[in-house]
Amino acid sequence: MASPVTLPQLGETVVEGTITKWLKQQGDKVERDEPLFEISTDKV
Repeated sequence: MASPVTLPQLGETVVEGTITKWLKQQGDKVERDEPLFEISTDKV
């Protein structure tokens, strides 16, 4: 079942990011507040 995922605020000037690594596979059970992916941004 699909569920919405909210990306936390990453900083005042960061408005987008790229998923670099998925930490879960399709069908895996996911708990609330559990990491799903790693992201990178242009901000250093």
